[in-house]
Amino acid sequence: MGSQASFVEFILDQLSSCEDVVAKKMFGEYALYMSGKMFALICDDQLFIKPTTAGQQFLTQLPATITKAQPYPQAKPWYLIDSELLEDRDGLTTLARATANALPVPVKKTSKATKKSQA
Repeated sequence: MGSQASFVEFILDQLSSCEDVVAKKMFGEYALYMSGKMFALICDDQLFIKPTTAGQQFLTQLPATITKAQPYPQAKPWYLIDSELLEDRDGLTTLARATANALPVPVKKTSKATKKSQA
């Protein structure tokens, strides 16, 4: 079952104070990007944040229990964000920024045509 557009819009609204956050549809679900870095997934109307040391440090300061779950079959566990944190705009924004800042800048892949013209 794919995620509903209304849930994606809610998450994007919660993260509206973050710079350059976009949702890209992938196989009926969504990946969230900040400054070109994929930091979260929305699967079955649930928000999963990519595990990073910075994200874990933030989450351990919260009174809620940290839950890890697979966003889809055969995936590594990601942080499953509970409804309390989803409603906390400042907390969610802080977690998103900490996670995205901890991730490396993605490397642009060159196309086969570019490789041949360089040879």
